[in-house]
Amino acid sequence: MTRLEFNNQVLQHSRKLYLVAFRFLRRQDEAEDAVQEVFMRLWNKHEELEKYNSLEALATASVRNYCIDILRRKKLMIIEDNDNHHGVPDDGLSPEEALESNEVSAILNNIIKNLPDIYREIIKMKDIDGLSYEEIVEITGQNVNTLRVNLSRARKLIRDEFKKYRYEYTGNNLSSR
Repeated sequence: MTRLEFNNQVLQHSRKLYLVAFRFLRRQDEAEDAVQEVFMRLWNKHEELEKYNSLEALATASVRNYCIDILRRKKLMIIEDNDNHHGVPDDGLSPEEALESNEVSAILNNIIKNLPDIYREIIKMKDIDGLSYEEIVEITGQNVNTLRVNLSRARKLIRDEFKKYRYEYTGNNLSSR
């Protein structure tokens, strides 16, 4: 791919990509840096880009993933910083509530991890990453009605599995008393 083709097919989406990055990072400078970094990474692979059907979808997914990586690194740094100070972040929860919240998060993450691929990816994009239906349609190539049906089915699977866990958990507690 030539520089002109790259400019015409990828760089023209810079405003949209910036908005995606800003939605995640909430800071203008970080969003601009994220888009610039993704442009550089894509340009470094410019010879391979012709095999992709939609460079806009690739660029959007790349920006989203890059922003998620940034947020994960920030979260890890905060956790490490709290560990170094031996403090517990004050989020307004009692220790019991915080423990329960962590357990619920771990259970939900495990349930999501075990979903069929199509459901897992849609749940991640919509409910975790906060992408709009239009953005998910661009990335996955599904029509919006199929996407809504798959999202509904994924959420139902998660609810059902979580209810099973809660039932088994409370059942185990009662039988052990």
